[in-house]
Amino acid sequence: MKVSKLAANLIGSEIVKIGNEVNDLKAKGAEIANLTIGDLNSNLYPIPAQLKEEIQKAYQNNLTNYPPANGLLSLRKEVSKDLKRRWNLDYDANDILITAGSRPLIYAVYKVIVDEGDKVIYPTPSWNNNHYSYLTSAESIEVKTTPENNFLPTAAELRPHLDGAVLLALCSPLNPTGTMFTESQLKEICEMVLEENKKRGADEKPLYLMYDQIYSNLTFGAKHVDPVSLFPEMRDYTIYIDGISKCLAATGVRVGWGFGPAHIIDKMKALLTHVGAWAPKPEQEATAKFYENTERVDEFVEEFKGKLEASLKVLHSGIQDLKNKGLQVNSIEPMGAMYLTIKLDYIGKTKPDGSLIENSSDLVFYLISDAGVALVPFSAFGEAKSEPWFRASVGGLDISEIEAMMPKLEKALNNLK
Repeated sequence: MKVSKLAANLIGSEIVKIGNEVNDLKAKGAEIANLTIGDLNSNLYPIPAQLKEEIQKAYQNNLTNYPPANGLLSLRKEVSKDLKRRWNLDYDANDILITAGSRPLIYAVYKVIVDEGDKVIYPTPSWNNNHYSYLTSAESIEVKTTPENNFLPTAAELRPHLDGAVLLALCSPLNPTGTMFTESQLKEICEMVLEENKKRGADEKPLYLMYDQIYSNLTFGAKHVDPVSLFPEMRDYTIYIDGISKCLAATGVRVGWGFGPAHIIDKMKALLTHVGAWAPKPEQEATAKFYENTERVDEFVEEFKGKLEASLKVLHSGIQDLKNKGLQVNSIEPMGAMYLTIKLDYIGKTKPDGSLIENSSDLVFYLISDAGVALVPFSAFGEAKSEPWFRASVGGLDISEIEAMMPKLEKALNNLK
């Protein structure tokens, strides 16, 4: 049966495919250390108790009708205060759009800015920009990054592609790598964007920057930096993506927010009224109430972040121990989010059954079956399947589970010849 051309050519998620394999094996009794999900085990990492209480209270008070299209004013005001307090960013409540997590915001940014055939620039690896580009019929300009730069794009790498581009999509701390821009790196990129926009006439679209900082509160040591704080002139071109999904361990609560130039935010709001992508009213009400007490927010974030950092350090240390034993592995020290970037240089090796590890997907499924360890290859984030780099998320495991999996991983890798 025929469907639309867009539907017919949609690419399925490699992460979902891996997740299905993990779930099938678990259903058969296998023990799998699942490092694939960019999510959290809610029993290990529950949302703040006060937030849960406020959600329950809002339902008890029958706040179950439609929220305003741009979000509850009380929440937008609290977000405005938090942006000022945390990052010294001045955005009025009317500059802020509340949605059901960050995905509708990202989709709306693309739809509001990008026409068919417009150039969109994004680095690889990065999360889902290839899919959003496809959904908007954009011309994708994928800029390959390097481990030497923590898999973050440099101004020099981006500059050759700016001519005619309308959107540059960046994320820091980065999904999938857990690395983040330094001030000097981001400054160079912002200077380049400003320089490019000075060249453009009044009848041309500017080059906009979508800056996804959903992990901005989950940083370890290094300071999160953002475009408008570095250059106030970037305010005209920068659309931010943010929310509570990661910093409050609230991935399923679905409260996100975007903010940026009024003419972009207003069009995003108008678009999403036709999609119905607003966060549920009780969750919005509860988030506003929770953010009224800034000390409470900060206390939760610091404790939660500390747990993630501890798990990432154990995993990073375990990989480095394997490297010191002579295995062909490496990892990049985690800087933020819940991810560790791991190199497993075993593509081209032979499995115990004599079959060949031809690409990163083969290695993933071998490790699931023979080590009980599930990772996501960077091919799920736009890289070639020949690349030996993988994302590991610690959100679903406790430290003891991470420690217990390391000998199994070591044994499985040693069995490859």
